[in-house]
Amino acid sequence: MSGNALRFEPIDLSRHADLCVRFRIDSYVCSLGSSEKFYEHNETVQGYIDWLRKRMQELPGSCVHLWKGDGIIGQLEMGRYRTIPEMGYVNLYYLVPEARGTGISHRLDDYVRQFYSALALKQARLNVSPTNERAIRYYEKQGWQNLGPDPRHPEMLVFERTFGPA
Repeated sequence: MSGNALRFEPIDLSRHADLCVRFRIDSYVCSLGSSEKFYEHNETVQGYIDWLRKRMQELPGSCVHLWKGDGIIGQLEMGRYRTIPEMGYVNLYYLVPEARGTGISHRLDDYVRQFYSALALKQARLNVSPTNERAIRYYEKQGWQNLGPDPRHPEMLVFERTFGPA
């Protein structure tokens, strides 16, 4: 049974950079219907990997893979909200397709809550496409509040969550 235990580990870019790119591109396809915006935001795949590396150096534990046994089934990317440093921002919640709908997803949200609580941050935000109904249902079920369109990116919705005691 321990072979299927879930655990989080920092992303090892030397071994899994290609997997990170695949997961991130799939998240764009799931959310927006194509990978076009991935390349608009990053210009190059190496630009995304460099961004990940920098984020992990600046904020250890902020970019992790979720492992089930000896396989990676999820990825989280987190940081601080750009204009409100006392607030967290989740750049990516990701589960492989076969893990979606299995009840594992709450483990991602648990990690986010624990990570930000350890930093003494009481709130976090994320963006989600209004067409990604499955993600919206998930975030609402986990206690995230829909604040409406993002003023900087009106094609996206802003969700916010306040964390209680850990």
